[in-house]
Amino acid sequence: MKQLQIVAPGQAEWQDADVPTPGTGEVLLKIRAITTCPHWDMHLMSGEPMFPGARLNYPITPGQPGHELVADVVEVGPGVEDLYVGARVAAWQDRGADVRLGGYAQFVPFAAKSLLEVRSDLAPEAIASLELAMCLQVTFDRLRDRGGLDGKAVAIGGLGPAGIIACQLARAWGATRVVAVDPVPERRELALSVGADAAVEPTEASFVASEEGPVDISVDCAGAAASVEFLMDHSKEAVALFGVLRDDFAYGWRHWCGHLDIVGYGRHNRDAGERALALIEDGRLDLKPIVTHTLPLASYAEGVELLRTKQAIKVCFLPWE
Repeated sequence: MKQLQIVAPGQAEWQDADVPTPGTGEVLLKIRAITTCPHWDMHLMSGEPMFPGARLNYPITPGQPGHELVADVVEVGPGVEDLYVGARVAAWQDRGADVRLGGYAQFVPFAAKSLLEVRSDLAPEAIASLELAMCLQVTFDRLRDRGGLDGKAVAIGGLGPAGIIACQLARAWGATRVVAVDPVPERRELALSVGADAAVEPTEASFVASEEGPVDISVDCAGAAASVEFLMDHSKEAVALFGVLRDDFAYGWRHWCGHLDIVGYGRHNRDAGERALALIEDGRLDLKPIVTHTLPLASYAEGVELLRTKQAIKVCFLPWE
């Protein structure tokens, strides 16, 4: 079989390897398609840690950081009872860096508990990013726990893959108005195509023109202090933080006296993955628009460059082409 390994910053190899054997609690997957997790891919290829203070050691574990995948079960390891040979599955959970082989390979052993069986008629780009949808659903579950989105006006800040999914989840969970916020015109157009009511630049004039007064709730998918603070200044009830924060932001007097809540991130969980899958299968969540390019997995470096130059939002890699 073939597997990908990032051996040094900017250098990825498409290597020959032995087909692995699934261990206890694992199944062996034949990967049909796998999508990028853009920040992970760009950081590992650039030599810059994803999280402040972290360290990177090269070569990176083979197959990393691939984890958003759809695959067929071709072998069942000891102790697995819920999956069977021939099942079509998608990962709801990233197993993290402490594994012997990540998902960027033709065959991968994968923990059965981290997989959900999916319909075989779903196109790969419609289901491979289930794990990202689960991650976003965790945030929306926290908003549902604090009272929900029914009848609310909701702003989504940052229209990368997560923001485009968040626009749809806001609508699916009851928002009556969705305002998408991003400086890139093409991404604003994409948000409108998936159901946002308005798509504006993150400026006072643009936002106020799109909305009579502040929105009720915002979800930040950018992770930048400027994005969070902009949403805080234009939200009445709460700002949920989904994007990975790399800078501190300022919560000031006007937010405190306005009773604005800051909603932190929750824990990944299978229930959120199942809720996201149900939305995909009933058509309320469409993951296809976030996949802008499809390439052979052997062209990984080309795909990451498309992400870096913002020509691609998400790349779907095919290991068998």
